[in-house]
Amino acid sequence: MLDLNLNQRQIIESPLDSKLFVSGPAGTGKTSAGVERMRHLLAQGVPGESILMLTPQRTLQEPYLDLLYSPERRAGGEVTPATVGGLARRMCDLFWPLAGEAAGFANPSEPPVFLTLETAQYYMAHLVRPLLDEGYFESVTIDRNRLYSQIIDNLNKAAVIGFNHTEIGSKLDLSYFGDPAQRRVYADAQDCANRFRQYCLAHNLLDFSLQLEIFANVLWKQDIVREYLTKNYRHLIYDNVEEDGPRAHDLLRAWTADFQSALLIYDEGAGFRYFLGADVQTGWALRELCDEYIQLQESFVMSESVAQLSERLVDAIVPNLESKVESQRSNDNSLSIIQSHFYPELLDAVVNEINSLISNSLISPSKIVILAPYLSDALRFSITHRLEAKNIPWRSHRPSRSLKDEPASHALITLAALAHPHWNIHPPKFDVAYALMQSIDGLDLVRAQLLTDIVYRHRDLQLSTFDQIKPDVQERITFSVGNRYSTLRNWIEEYRTSSVLPLDHFLRKLFGEVLSQAGFGYHRNFDSVRVAASLVESVKKFRLALDLTGLQDLLGLGREYIQMLHDGVIAASYLEGWQNEDKDAVLVALAHTFLMMNRPVTIQFWLDPGSSGWYERLSQPLTHPYVLSREWGEGRQWSDADDVQYSKEAMARLVSGLLHRCRERVYLGLSELGESGFEGRGELLRAFQKVL
Repeated sequence: MLDLNLNQRQIIESPLDSKLFVSGPAGTGKTSAGVERMRHLLAQGVPGESILMLTPQRTLQEPYLDLLYSPERRAGGEVTPATVGGLARRMCDLFWPLAGEAAGFANPSEPPVFLTLETAQYYMAHLVRPLLDEGYFESVTIDRNRLYSQIIDNLNKAAVIGFNHTEIGSKLDLSYFGDPAQRRVYADAQDCANRFRQYCLAHNLLDFSLQLEIFANVLWKQDIVREYLTKNYRHLIYDNVEEDGPRAHDLLRAWTADFQSALLIYDEGAGFRYFLGADVQTGWALRELCDEYIQLQESFVMSESVAQLSERLVDAIVPNLESKVESQRSNDNSLSIIQSHFYPELLDAVVNEINSLISNSLISPSKIVILAPYLSDALRFSITHRLEAKNIPWRSHRPSRSLKDEPASHALITLAALAHPHWNIHPPKFDVAYALMQSIDGLDLVRAQLLTDIVYRHRDLQLSTFDQIKPDVQERITFSVGNRYSTLRNWIEEYRTSSVLPLDHFLRKLFGEVLSQAGFGYHRNFDSVRVAASLVESVKKFRLALDLTGLQDLLGLGREYIQMLHDGVIAASYLEGWQNEDKDAVLVALAHTFLMMNRPVTIQFWLDPGSSGWYERLSQPLTHPYVLSREWGEGRQWSDADDVQYSKEAMARLVSGLLHRCRERVYLGLSELGESGFEGRGELLRAFQKVL
């Protein structure tokens, strides 16, 4: 049993018919109390299948799942871990005969096809690509994949917040003051959203927005559905309430009275998923439904000096937001500064300091995180290459990054193209060289290019044998690499003569029989294994979605999937990317990604505080997270003053959230010239200057 305080014990041991609302900053033991409350319910004989455990995002369920999957747990029914979106999907699947006809689907007697973010982008591209040739979005200069994802984001916002999808364009238009050409963009975005919804209804496709709308507008109003849910689930644990959207809060407001017991956990100062529709105000309003309100204030994570730094920094960003700021300077132990002239020198100094911390202070690598506002390929490689040179284990995660941009998945896709010549996809020589380097242990890029230049024939997709290479060149490449290349080549040649497998089956076979074996690149590279697992799951869901619609044959699915990747489709969120396979490793991540992992560390390194990425919203010409929200007044225009104010508040939430997950110290990485080669003078750097 954990060392718990009186408030936590009160939460855990409260009567089996109590409804509690618990709030507090990050690190005060709210989730720990929630996990122990679940353990207590099960120990008291509450059937596991009667407990519903909700979070806004599946990745936030890990502490609860650790309990549910632990060997110490007694046998019995299974607790249901879910998100409101996941619950909506289950209800749409289970009660499809009720939902199909009422929601206006063209073929309600046929089974539904549930779309992931990736497959939704595929169908959106199928509809929007011809419109682009007709002149749609002429004034917008963003990648097509971002354009598709922002239209989908608008539909999701409409469902999460609770307004009709046909009102998206008018809401954006009324709030806009500026170039009239932008109004045409909003009209185009609305037209594309309407076309996509009509296409979904015509082909029984259910994206996230349609699943949630059907659940809230159709199924929830059916007595048989309400009765099913209220009879099956008698106890509720709902963590991170503040990160969910208003529609989810509306459903829980109507449902809470039917639960025998409920525990609602609210993280003060959070709301980091605002860009996905999170609403802290409607989440806080759920407090009215509970019998008792308990506030946790004692931090189990932050030291006193880090707490002082957090208060002073937040006050410097948004004055008077926190009134408990004392006049004395914060303890120097909580903040260290690493300075350099050039950015590569800064990265050297950061990695040297990490090496020193691990060697001298006996700090575990898993207790250290390197955070940046943006994590480009160049920056990620620069950091991880330096960590590897010091034999420091590392892991990284960039959730919305396209799978085609990950080296591990790019190599697999290249090998798949070589094994399927009938696809008529001819990878360039550099891609083949990179795939060989990624796949064969001990092969560097120079020798990989040399090998590729000799063995790869681009026109007929053939790989010649290693034996045909001149002896002096064989020695240069080395025979150990040659043996591994021969194993891989022979496997591909043998597969070509066998029957064609679905792409996900092919990737599993290639990975299991060759690439995961000793001597090959995926054998000990856990980051590559994680990416490969996400790729296989992505391909599988793509195949199932297109198989059910009958739009593609088996032979064309792999080619179609690769074409989708080349279009730069944004990856869906896969649990493999969030789970800690190699727990004892330094994490390299975006600041927002680290917050959503919701785990404390001892030391944090913040890179490039002069960057605007710490406070500026990404450019999204087709959508707007603040305008498409319930708080935004109808017809109110978005001004520069709003942009400054909301950006400052978002940055204050960000730095407060980071520091509440830091035990001992923050290292600020400053270089006179930033990653892009320019001097940074961003708002976060100004705030630190005020504090110092």
